[in-house]
Amino acid sequence: MINNTLSSYGTPTGSIDTELQSINQGRKGIGELETTLSNSPNLPISPASTKVWLVFAAAVFLVSVPVFIEAPLVRSLPSLSLAIAGLWVWLSFNLMSRPATYLWGDLLLGFSWSWLAGAIYWGWFRWEPLWHLPVESIGLPFACWCLFRNWGKVGNWFYLGSLFGTVLTDVYFYLVDLIPYWRQIMQVEPEGVSAILQNAVIQVRTPWGQAWAIALALVLLTTGLIPLLTKQRHWYAFSGAVLSTILVDSLFLFAALFA
Repeated sequence: MINNTLSSYGTPTGSIDTELQSINQGRKGIGELETTLSNSPNLPISPASTKVWLVFAAAVFLVSVPVFIEAPLVRSLPSLSLAIAGLWVWLSFNLMSRPATYLWGDLLLGFSWSWLAGAIYWGWFRWEPLWHLPVESIGLPFACWCLFRNWGKVGNWFYLGSLFGTVLTDVYFYLVDLIPYWRQIMQVEPEGVSAILQNAVIQVRTPWGQAWAIALALVLLTTGLIPLLTKQRHWYAFSGAVLSTILVDSLFLFAALFA
């Protein structure tokens, strides 16, 4: 019927059939090309897959920053370190105001809570280990509220991962009875730190200390690796923060061994 209608308007049916056949062949060729590319082992990684690994790498970097930059800064200039936390918050909201940089602003906002907690504790409360976890948890209500509203998932899960690593590290200090050495290090002059660290290492090298180090390291590894199976950005931020705790704690251990 369609061919008859087209013929009534002076359009040759043979020409229409030829064009339809060409279109179908073209679609088939495109489909075969897409199948070949998708099965090719040399197919480049998709931008989305690349970005989740960038989030993971950024999370690892941001957990390491307070150790190597904020820690020495906050001991000499605690007020400046506290003011910088406000700078991170301002910068994070500025980045989140643009779609192209929203992801990194989101991550930076979660980092702002970690920086703020570090500035407060290491600036004014570092002499008392009992205050460490309460101060580090300063952003926990905000993070839970945001996740309940499904907002800022990347940054808030990064903060929760960082906090989880901090909790396990502090638990190890309590289990192995390293808290007295913590207090001593915060009260002596720099030249007296080496002897205290050596005594703390002796405590870590006991069977009790080694067993708990292995157990908590396995907990960190399991908690950090499983979320990587999801291929979601906020879980990669969480994993990066958790796994980097092992890196940071290992660096502290090596520093104590060679002190």
